[in-house]
Amino acid sequence: MNAKILRLNKAGNPVSWLTREETATLLVKELVIWSLGDTVMEIRGGFNRSGEQSVLKLPSIVACDGKVHLESFDPPLENKYLFRRDKNICLYCGGVFAVMDLSRDHVVPLSRGGKDSWTNVVTSCRRCNNRKADRAPEQANMQLLAIPFVPNQYEFLYLSNHNVLADQMEFLSARFSPHIQLS
Repeated sequence: MNAKILRLNKAGNPVSWLTREETATLLVKELVIWSLGDTVMEIRGGFNRSGEQSVLKLPSIVACDGKVHLESFDPPLENKYLFRRDKNICLYCGGVFAVMDLSRDHVVPLSRGGKDSWTNVVTSCRRCNNRKADRAPEQANMQLLAIPFVPNQYEFLYLSNHNVLADQMEFLSARFSPHIQLS
């Protein structure tokens, strides 16, 4: 099983992805306060005196007690998440490329005061990135096909897991912003 379990805080906000071992530990220690979704796995344990085997059912979504942090969400900017946000599409020519043929392009180049931030970077094929060079898209006579955006915590958890289960996707996508569209 490659699927991970979605961990929420007690307010229902997504926090992280858990392995089955981490989820089993939380369940056994009674740290899960509620759960949602389908059972993704059953772990069978030992037998009691009457010959009954213990069974631990792992749900696809668990909520744990603890503090609910209200500070803003600041997802790490890494190419793997950026490329997945942009669906491996070069946001200049519109072509779909393999990860090895993609690069991070700064809409406003760093040398011209641009920042290395979600709202200033897009996925670009190497050809378009070289063509644009150290210029703004308008100066290179290139049009940006989409506006770069910062993924919210629901979108980021989707971007960070390639094996999102259907019920997890339903939970996460209900809170996607209009920016992100799924294929």
